[in-house]
Amino acid sequence: MGAQSPPTGHDVELAARAAGGDRQAYGELVRRHGSAVRGLLRRLGADSATADDLAQDAFITGFEQVAEFRGEGTFAGWIKKIAARLYLKKVKREARLIFSDTVEPVEELGVRDASGDAASRIDLDDALKALSRGERLCVSLCYGADWSHGEAAEALNIPIGTVKSHVKRGLDKLRAKLARPEEGARREAHG
Repeated sequence: MGAQSPPTGHDVELAARAAGGDRQAYGELVRRHGSAVRGLLRRLGADSATADDLAQDAFITGFEQVAEFRGEGTFAGWIKKIAARLYLKKVKREARLIFSDTVEPVEELGVRDASGDAASRIDLDDALKALSRGERLCVSLCYGADWSHGEAAEALNIPIGTVKSHVKRGLDKLRAKLARPEEGARREAHG
C-alpha cells in the first residue's frame, strides 16, 4: 500500500470536494491556509497557544460549514472571517474588550540589535503591538480579515465612526513605525 499524494486543485474545487465528504481535500485547505489564520489571530492579540487553538476551532467550524463556501471570495478570506469571529467571541466572553475614543499610550518598540538593514527593519507584528487594543483589532479585522468597517462595528458592538477612527489612527501609527528610518529623519529635517 503506497502513500497517497496530497489532493491538488484550486481552493474552490477542494472546498467542493470537502463539502462532499472528502476529508483529504479539506486537509489540504488546512495545510494551505493554517499559518495565515494563526498569523491573523496573533495580530488580533491572541498568544501563540490561543491562536493555535482558535485556528483549529475555525477549521473545524469551516469543515462543518464548507458547503456554504461558494467561491465568491477566497477560501482564505472566508476561513479568516470564521477565525476572527471566534476570537472576538472569546475576548468578549473573557470581558477583556474595552473600547474608548481616547488614544491609549503607545509603547516604545526596541529595534533589534543586528547589523545592516536588519537593524532598521521593524516587522508588522511588532508594529501592531504598538497600537491600542481597539486600533489593533480594527486594523486587523479590516485589513487582515478583509472585513468592512460596518462588519467590524457590528461584531465589536461599537459605532462605525469609532471603527473608522481606530483604523485611521492605527494605519497612521503603522506607517510611521514601518517607515524607513532614513525617510523619517529626512522628513523631520525638512519639516
